[in-house]
Amino acid sequence: MSSTDLPSLLTATASPKASAVRVAPGERLRSVRLPGITLTLRSRPPAREGLPPALYVHGLGGSSQNWSALMPLLDGLVDSEALDLPGFGDSPPPDDGDYSVTGHARAVIRCLDAAGRGPVHLFGNSLGGAITTRVAALRPDLVRTLTLVSPALPELRVQRTAVPTAMLALPGMAALFTRFTRGWSAEQRVRGVTALCYGDPGRVTEEGFRNAVEEMERRLQLPYMWDALTRSARGIVDAYTLGGQHSLWRQAERVLAPTLLVYGRRDQLVGFRMAQRAARAFRDSRLVCLPDAGHVAMMEYPEAVAAAFRELLADAAKTGGGVDAPASPVMGSGAAETADAWEAVAETGADGGSPSAPSASASASVSASGAADGEESATGGPPGGSPGGGS
Repeated sequence: MSSTDLPSLLTATASPKASAVRVAPGERLRSVRLPGITLTLRSRPPAREGLPPALYVHGLGGSSQNWSALMPLLDGLVDSEALDLPGFGDSPPPDDGDYSVTGHARAVIRCLDAAGRGPVHLFGNSLGGAITTRVAALRPDLVRTLTLVSPALPELRVQRTAVPTAMLALPGMAALFTRFTRGWSAEQRVRGVTALCYGDPGRVTEEGFRNAVEEMERRLQLPYMWDALTRSARGIVDAYTLGGQHSLWRQAERVLAPTLLVYGRRDQLVGFRMAQRAARAFRDSRLVCLPDAGHVAMMEYPEAVAAAFRELLADAAKTGGGVDAPASPVMGSGAAETADAWEAVAETGADGGSPSAPSASASASVSASGAADGEESATGGPPGGSPGGGS
């Protein structure tokens, strides 16, 4: 398990050297140098030639390892590659220090453009969900389908359990958290993250816990860890305050790709009540609610997420959703409009510039057009409250 770090569970002790990042059996890492950024990509050899590409984007404080449980389950469907965002995982910080949602989206787009892999099946969790929503809205030519696991989309009433993560964006809070947690061991920090991000922390295996502790110890050696974490958290908060064409909800409405929305009933970071709003916002969406999942369903219940993705592909194929071709073609003058919109966001820095697994049938699944039925199904799970990706 490689989980998104809760700010209060980290310490600022750092040295210039860090141990090597973990690579699971069947995975490989490669580094890509692009203008202003260097990105690390985690991939698996495709089961056969000609599979459509997929790209996975993690949440706040997470890494490409957050997708290691899901990727093998999709080996026969897609050619998988998971990204370490700038400043996270094994990717160094961006040259310009831009950790805004727009800055991260720009990194994803540059990666896809440079590789010529688009259109891809695009996955995002938490912060990665906000990033990939922006990518899908601004560059529909790059996205076949969009899968969002607990996406960090703006909420008016943030859950109390998510407040510490949001507070990281405030000046001086990182130093305060550092002093408060100075004596905490890596094991204590991982247990805290697990309790925050998992619906059932008991699902973490002994091996997974050891791997998470090893990754925590590695991160604590990175001199830029706190800067990447605090600036990315600030980027989320800034993105939540935007209105007009730069609003994440407005951009969600512009997404043309078939979209899978996965929400956990026990999510302590993204409000479960946002599931129905998301289902209404994304025009071609399928909503899957997992009653026992927390914030990182692709790590807790990868089989259920894989099954839901397979159903998304089957539905898109039946309705001519363009699974075997670009899912979101830009028609007429739309290409120019998309380019203009991207340039406007890029230039203005609009969002802050510088914040036993269940089967698919065990979940509540509804389409956007069945919002009323979905509301009843979505609230049928057990009450939340019992880690990862942060926001």
